[in-house]
Amino acid sequence: MSGTAMQAPGALGQIRPLGSTGIQVSAVGLGTWAMGAQWGPQEDQESLRTLHHALDLGCQFLDTAQEYGNGRSEQLIGRVFHERGTSVPVGTKVPPIDMDWETIPGVTKIQDKFPAQYIIDRCESSLRNLRVECLDVYFLHTWSPSWNEETEWYEAMLKLRDQGKIKGIGISVSDARPAEANGSIQAGRVDVVQVIYNILDQRAAMELFPVARQHHTGVVARVPLASGALAGQWTPQTTFPPDDWRHDVFVGETLERTLRYVDQLRFLAQGSSSSLAEAAVRFSLSDPTVCSVIPGARSQADVDGNMQAWRLGPLPEQELQQIRELWQREFRRSIRTSFYPVTQ
Repeated sequence: MSGTAMQAPGALGQIRPLGSTGIQVSAVGLGTWAMGAQWGPQEDQESLRTLHHALDLGCQFLDTAQEYGNGRSEQLIGRVFHERGTSVPVGTKVPPIDMDWETIPGVTKIQDKFPAQYIIDRCESSLRNLRVECLDVYFLHTWSPSWNEETEWYEAMLKLRDQGKIKGIGISVSDARPAEANGSIQAGRVDVVQVIYNILDQRAAMELFPVARQHHTGVVARVPLASGALAGQWTPQTTFPPDDWRHDVFVGETLERTLRYVDQLRFLAQGSSSSLAEAAVRFSLSDPTVCSVIPGARSQADVDGNMQAWRLGPLPEQELQQIRELWQREFRRSIRTSFYPVTQ
């Protein structure tokens, strides 16, 4: 494999600044949760080929986390960086020390999830796994709005930055509360925020993006395909392997409602996009507040689809307006596109 990433055809203007970090990223990156665990069987060799292919096509942002296979995802990225003799910007996440991502505002204490020394120690693990000397973005992997006045975690992050071990300080907000880190953004403690943003869950555009723009905070949009629903391949008979987290989530009424929503979006595959999946990724990058969209990929074919969306860029305004109208009229009434449910 070549050690130099090729610029994607037609991608002029699709390299975006990651907030005020000074880091440049591709508007479509690559999420690697499925390469680690919890999405059914995945062979490491297939993941390695997929990562190489993404970098060959010009992908310039990789998203991972320590919890994705207990370091497996990070290690695969590190191996690819080693084989290529070069790297691209990468963001990783430190999990809560008790491995429980749910937080109760006003009850859960940040010291019980992210002790300062723990944040520092776990950074060393990611550096080793990724085979890099500095993390481009180091995220806390969950948050609570009642932590916005806390600073001990931030002081640990500053220490790591002063030591040259991280560049950007990030928060990956919970599935249920896209605006929960706004207080920390306003306080100037967050360089990059990661949030769910897709056709079926557009809350971030109203609740987070205005604050992020005002404070020049980078936004990474996760779950653009609504955990696979917006690929448009699910049917009423769809089931998932027992080791796939969707096995117990997208069943019964939740699956039926999701399929009903997706059916209303199939017109997008007959418009400016060749598939619903392509349109979904293009939707998430259409808001200029988003620095990088991180669809997952488990094969080279998945990467080809993602990067085609990057080449095409934002959706036409007419299609965006149709999507916004569907959101306002129906989709926002009941949301479930990821691991945790949304409380309305």
